[in-house]
Amino acid sequence: MTHYIYLVRHGEQQDAEYGLDDGPLSPRGVRQAELLADRLSGVPFDAVWHSPLVRATETARILQKRMPAIDPQPNALLFDCVPTGMTEETPAAFEPFFGGVTDDEVEAGKAQMADAVNEFLVRKSGDVHELLVTHNFVISWFVREVLGAAEWRWMTLNQFNCGLTVLAQKHGRPWTVVSHNDGAHLPFELRTGLPETPLV
Repeated sequence: MTHYIYLVRHGEQQDAEYGLDDGPLSPRGVRQAELLADRLSGVPFDAVWHSPLVRATETARILQKRMPAIDPQPNALLFDCVPTGMTEETPAAFEPFFGGVTDDEVEAGKAQMADAVNEFLVRKSGDVHELLVTHNFVISWFVREVLGAAEWRWMTLNQFNCGLTVLAQKHGRPWTVVSHNDGAHLPFELRTGLPETPLV
């Protein structure tokens, strides 16, 4: 008996390069979501949750078109957020990023992710399959949490748009990372969202 959590980053956002906080998916983002839906079509999901932001909501709706049995529901614990600020352990190279983040945003993100971990990383009886359509930093925090890594390490984890990360917990065992940022369903030209362009 295993509890699986499938973490998916939303598809590419339209005009994301112009710094919009939120918006609809680009045509490439739509295609990414369609290919993800094909990849996940055989999974017997018990629940599907998504961030209320437009780009995540649209991704979830595309999944539902391909998988009519699922019923995606918005969840505020999956909003985009910044889970921590600079700490004594955080490498100085990350300082420029935090220059644009307020203390209030950090506090809100920290509280949100603490609640999200308590909500989702809880063992449920039987075989369970849950899908969370969310954002890069949220997924990074979940993976960091399962690995027990230092708090700042979430900044070193990144996901493709519509990349797939799977966490699992068998009864009596700790959570494990089954796969991280799996993009096998995405051809090279659709692998967007990473700070560096992958070679393969």
